[in-house]
Amino acid sequence: MQGFGGEIFQVESCESGLEIQKVGNAEVDDDGKPRRTGNLWTASAHIITAIIGSGVLSLAWGVAQLGWIAGVATLVIFSGITLYTSSLLADAYRSPVTGKRNYTYKEVVRNNLGRAMYLACATVQYANLSGMVIGYTITASISMAAIQKSDCFHTRGHQAPCAVSHNPYMIGLGILEIFLSQIPNFHKLSMLSVVAAIMSFAYSSIGVGLALAKVVSGQGGRTTLTGVEVGIGLSAAEKTWRMFRAFGDIAFAYTYSQILVEIQDTLKATPPENQVMKKANVVAVSTTTAFYLMCGCFGYAAFGNSAPGNLLTGFGFYEPFWLVDLANCCIVLHLVGAYQVFAQPVFSAVESSAKRKWPKSNFVNAEYSVGFCRSQRFSVNFLRLIWRSSFVILATLVALVMPFFNDILAFLGAMGYWPLTVYFPIEIYIAKNNIRRWSRRWLGLQLINSVCLLVAVAAACGSIQGLNKALKTYKPFEVKE
Repeated sequence: MQGFGGEIFQVESCESGLEIQKVGNAEVDDDGKPRRTGNLWTASAHIITAIIGSGVLSLAWGVAQLGWIAGVATLVIFSGITLYTSSLLADAYRSPVTGKRNYTYKEVVRNNLGRAMYLACATVQYANLSGMVIGYTITASISMAAIQKSDCFHTRGHQAPCAVSHNPYMIGLGILEIFLSQIPNFHKLSMLSVVAAIMSFAYSSIGVGLALAKVVSGQGGRTTLTGVEVGIGLSAAEKTWRMFRAFGDIAFAYTYSQILVEIQDTLKATPPENQVMKKANVVAVSTTTAFYLMCGCFGYAAFGNSAPGNLLTGFGFYEPFWLVDLANCCIVLHLVGAYQVFAQPVFSAVESSAKRKWPKSNFVNAEYSVGFCRSQRFSVNFLRLIWRSSFVILATLVALVMPFFNDILAFLGAMGYWPLTVYFPIEIYIAKNNIRRWSRRWLGLQLINSVCLLVAVAAACGSIQGLNKALKTYKPFEVKE
């Protein structure tokens, strides 16, 4: 329990009764907060966990819609844009005048662009983050159900009726996330992020390996320079909608700006945080791009213009079933960690606001270190326990009621991509460095702004069309065939 002057107490439950011991003063940083211990590798792990989602396995579908030329070019171009704008944002962590830290993305926007932009940023950021955790609940349940279906198909044949309900898996994941959500902050998430990052590499590698084996065996599909062709079963309008969605999927696959500042706030003060963060950006984005190119290109080469939406859960591959099951297990473990990475800024926003409003409330501020004698202890705060558990329960209920939420998430991603990843970092850079209007640098920055805005609008149109189709076939609590 934290008392006056930063003193911390621990509570033990032993045979003799409840025991409270004084631990001492915690080490603090220059801003009075507990000393940060993050480094290049923990930051890289957080970023990779955030970027590489199970959507990496849909990149083959995206490349198939665009073809070899546009598909590969899009993967490389948006990688470069993300790396550039993320570096701009990393330089805004500390005030250039006072050296004061900005703990969150919205604080960076407020201190550089004013209150109106701050409110807009906060609305888009937290809507996007909340949507992501709901989407991850649905996606993880799909992977868990895919394991059950894969085993059923292996035992009874690929044409067997293997209906599976996703609901029990969503509920089970929600229960697990309630416990994990009690991890106090980003600083304590490092190990979970490392495990999640390893899992993302594992299932991406399995997908790449299966696709490469299919190509090497001579069973690859037919590919073209311009992607899927208009003809029987595909109209020109449908081809256009698919291209819009593919551009959006690839652009959104690189986004992590909404949590970049929060990740940077975990880094040690020396060497300077912006330098370490820029290196972490390079490590994470370069690694991600390599995996994206392999998954997209090998997957397209393996399945051609008929590439499935997901190489694993869409059963692009049925065999070897144990390897497909292993990959889906890795997806689930990765999403369990990614859920917390995206939820932490939302948790922190509410808790920080409550602490400012009620600074003397024990319910809001008191920390209790609870353990059984000398066994492993953990910290409990009543506000954190109730608020975070409620958030996870609500997110799980939304996932249960709206299993088509991933179509809504695509729209939220389209709406959040341009302002969070491109517009705000560029405008902050212009404001900080007094870039003169109509100068070459200003025009170059506005060109990036305009191109990404057009991509976001096109992707939003594509996602609305996809959402419209999903609503026409929507049945709540449906058992999937």
